[in-house]
Amino acid sequence: MPGPSETFKLVRNKNMMRIKAPNGSFVQANKDGSLTANFGESTTWGDDDPSVFAVTIVKGLPSLFDGIPNKDLLDSTRVQFKSMAQKGFLAAENGGGGALVVNRPSASDWETFKLWRIDENTFNFKVFSNQFVTVAGVNVVATASMPGQSETFQLVRNDADNNKMRIRAPNGSFLQANKDGSVTADFVKSTKWGDDDPSVFAVTIVGQALQGEYQICNGYGKDTATQVMNDHRSTYIVERDFAFMAANGLNAVRIPVGWWIASDPNPPAPFVGGSLQALDNAFTWAEHNIGMIIDLHAAPGAQNPWEHGGSRDGSQTWGDSNIVETVQVIDFLAASMPGDQASWRWS
Repeated sequence: MPGPSETFKLVRNKNMMRIKAPNGSFVQANKDGSLTANFGESTTWGDDDPSVFAVTIVKGLPSLFDGIPNKDLLDSTRVQFKSMAQKGFLAAENGGGGALVVNRPSASDWETFKLWRIDENTFNFKVFSNQFVTVAGVNVVATASMPGQSETFQLVRNDADNNKMRIRAPNGSFLQANKDGSVTADFVKSTKWGDDDPSVFAVTIVGQALQGEYQICNGYGKDTATQVMNDHRSTYIVERDFAFMAANGLNAVRIPVGWWIASDPNPPAPFVGGSLQALDNAFTWAEHNIGMIIDLHAAPGAQNPWEHGGSRDGSQTWGDSNIVETVQVIDFLAASMPGDQASWRWS
């Protein structure tokens, strides 16, 4: 663990830096390739100074998610809404099953809403008890077991501050935080985004949303997701990678697949076609004497709560009711695989 002896100071001169060690001296690069913390001289930042380093800041690699509109609001994103006017957080009373209120001074589980994305601006809100927010008249409650039109809300962002939002209800009005702590869907006025507007909420995104195939496909929509996924599959791993592995002594690969591959090329939404063709390509490339381990990594219902399990929002719902469909997917893959079955295995 780090402490004072692991604490260094960076001294900058544009993209040139010196590193001051905990002992007060600077780190220097020695001619024999070693590093020592014993340079005590001042510097003119010359190229011959062994205590001067040119620093490159490495930016993150491009992500498949970069082009998604409102990419910070994907399926599974957890959000908290604080009323600017009432200074309280929006909450599903008792975690769900009753009214929404706006009287909490701080936010925890009951004040956190999980997004189901419909498109870049419209969402369902899932509460702690796994119920969905809906509107009954003008009353806002968390009582729906499954979402539909009455549970679909629009998030309207402030162009000048994306962390300020209004919530348009299915009835066309905006949610407002009332002085008595209640929340109603009956605000119809325009806004100047002032802190006294009861329809304006400051939004906090909690943690990291899942970033799996479900999120990327639903984030882009079918047409764009098809192009993005096909481009990815045709460039990320190619035949020369199999040839390289074989040339360097590797003799097997594990390939994870999702249950929707059995419906390719027309899998259920939001997934898009192309995964079966990608697997077929891998079997062709395996002629470089590479064995195949086919891993049904995402079973129907999601057997784990992570993105690689195909979960929409982190729910893990695989159970007895999914066994038949899971076996059907395995049967499909077994019937679809080419060649001698001795060259591949199941995981």
